[in-house]
Amino acid sequence: MQQPKRVKYRKAQRGRRRGQAQTGNTIGFGDYGLQVLESAWVTGAQIEAARRAITHHIRRGGKVWIRVFPDKPVSKKAAETRMGSGKGVPDHWVAVVRSGRIMFEMAGVGEKVARESIRLASHKLPVKTRFVVRETVAAAGSDSVK
Repeated sequence: MQQPKRVKYRKAQRGRRRGQAQTGNTIGFGDYGLQVLESAWVTGAQIEAARRAITHHIRRGGKVWIRVFPDKPVSKKAAETRMGSGKGVPDHWVAVVRSGRIMFEMAGVGEKVARESIRLASHKLPVKTRFVVRETVAAAGSDSVK
């Protein structure tokens, strides 16, 4: 499971998840990607489960890029604890993903295999997603069909 080695501050405020992703919303490395359609917190365990689903289906062929990293600590108070006495201790780490963000990219596999592996990974995530293709791959694919 992913988490930062060091952080400047041990606890973070919740913040807001409004709006579209301003960065990381286009495919930059691979040919196929998994794009998020709604904003959410995605935990390190969920990212790892999706990554394992992708690599398992492509049988370690091709290359996979993870475009998000869980760098926000989420604190939690112990069960049956009275109110007050400060904020709880950090419990787990999340990545803040906004609508439009590309979470995973892959290359070196066919579109059919990529589409199925992305579908399997999307079931591990708490957000609605879609399969996206890089423009150059889509243009090359349409030329070969004619």
